[in-house]
Amino acid sequence: MALTTDDSRWMGAALTLAQRGVGLARPNPSVGCVLVRAGRVIGRGWTQAGGRPHAEAMALAQAGAEARGATAYVSLEPCAHASPRGPACADGLVAAGVARVVVAAGDPDPRTNGAGIARLRAAGIAVLEGVRTAEAEAGLAGFLVRQRLGRPHITLKLAVSLDGAVALASGQSQWITGDRARAHAHLERARADMILVGRGTFAADAPRLDVRLAGLEGRAPIKAVMGRTPVPGWRHLDSPAALAAVTDADLVLAEGGVGLAASLFAADLVDRLLLYRAPIVIGGRTLGDIGLADLAPAHGRWAAQPIVALGADRLENYHRIR
Repeated sequence: MALTTDDSRWMGAALTLAQRGVGLARPNPSVGCVLVRAGRVIGRGWTQAGGRPHAEAMALAQAGAEARGATAYVSLEPCAHASPRGPACADGLVAAGVARVVVAAGDPDPRTNGAGIARLRAAGIAVLEGVRTAEAEAGLAGFLVRQRLGRPHITLKLAVSLDGAVALASGQSQWITGDRARAHAHLERARADMILVGRGTFAADAPRLDVRLAGLEGRAPIKAVMGRTPVPGWRHLDSPAALAAVTDADLVLAEGGVGLAASLFAADLVDRLLLYRAPIVIGGRTLGDIGLADLAPAHGRWAAQPIVALGADRLENYHRIR
């Protein structure tokens, strides 16, 4: 089955819908679904808070009987396993009588992993796979890293000067960047399941780690601190290795400081690097040793995304190549 321009466009709509559930859908991945018939959207859905209903179930409920003969655009392979929380989405699509399903990314969960697509095809439904896969997998990063590596996906956020410093020599770092960059950082908090800081940053800054954006104040990621000494009311991780035991957060946002950042780099646990770079030169503190004895292994590790201007600052976004 050939890919059409419309397929790519409608999948873009499904990918956009999937973003609505990021930070809310756990323990399930946030998926988007659009049902189209005769060039018209008849149903749309995204994974709801707490993981149910799934995107396909929401879209099918909206479409009703119109779903028969429609095309479903789904950002992740429809699940093949029923659970006490709801039926399998592959079965729902079959029962609704859709004629065609377009899928962005396969589901590595062993309970599905190809079985959802196989069930659709066995029912006579045409399936097109691999449409805008890279974009879908970027949006599913927490789920995919959990399935493939058995740990959360970790984003390291750093505010840096032009010369790469993250603080003055005195340790002062408030504020390197401007209002727009800080607002964007709060948006990243709203999308995270857990926010992590080092013990030194906690002692120096007493961070609240809340979300201070209008309409998103209710987002409450788990607050965690890494170091030898626990903090009352906060999740305690004694080392980067402890992240492997975190099972209730798939998206971790690490906000520094230098000790935490260096330890995560040394353990090769940074999956995404966000550099909010301000047009200032301050000298001061940099990351220090991250365990590299030679430059050769440093090359080829990071894929750069387009730079975004945030007022006078720039956001540089890098993804770890694995």
